[in-house]
Amino acid sequence: MAGHSQFKNIMHRKGRQDAMRSKMFSKLAREITVAAKQGMPDPAMNPRLRLAIQNAKAESMPKDNIQRAINKASGGDSENYEEVRYEGYGPGGVAVIVEALTDNRNRAASNVRAAFTKAGGSLGETGSVSFMWDRIGEIVYPASAGSADAIMEAAIEAGAEDVESDEENHTIYCAFEDMGDVSKALEAALGEANSVKAIWRPQNTVPVDEDRAQSLMKLVAVLEDDDDVQNVYANFEVDEETLAKLSAA
Repeated sequence: MAGHSQFKNIMHRKGRQDAMRSKMFSKLAREITVAAKQGMPDPAMNPRLRLAIQNAKAESMPKDNIQRAINKASGGDSENYEEVRYEGYGPGGVAVIVEALTDNRNRAASNVRAAFTKAGGSLGETGSVSFMWDRIGEIVYPASAGSADAIMEAAIEAGAEDVESDEENHTIYCAFEDMGDVSKALEAALGEANSVKAIWRPQNTVPVDEDRAQSLMKLVAVLEDDDDVQNVYANFEVDEETLAKLSAA
């Protein structure tokens, strides 16, 4: 499993839930506002908005917050958010992709650059690391949605490419351009997913030791804590022993 996914689980277990929840709601609201502003404010007519609302509901975001975010898009005073991607290298030569939604490009770039520098990494040009990744669709269902075999069967039927199942979730991967069709077919077979989104999946991962893993974990946490940053991806891998140590720390 890629290191970033592993660390996300650790960070969620470490009791930062309340602060993370508030931060997560504001990021989900920003995505809803941008989606509503770029298309129709009606989720039935706007696939991006429908997915943004679905992902917000999966995180138990209150209906009032969701509606407020949609309404904000039609208000004349709403900020103009830009989608920006930053790419660079963290400790140990690990490639990192940072996706931001910001109303101030200079502030976002400055904060992201500072996080990389402090971690002993470096920010590169756009395109400097993304060629080592694939842009794909990720659809997540809870483990309760069915057995691994049943989910695999439904995923194949829907046109997905791969499925990973663990104790908590079934994660289904598909081609980026097929995400809408695959998620619709899965919804008909399994009900609404917990989340449907486009992600970056590394073609290869870099194994890291405990020290590097801790530095990378800190870098990812600092980046994710930034209000402008929506998603962070890193192509590192950690062995089970190191992962157990970090989980216990």
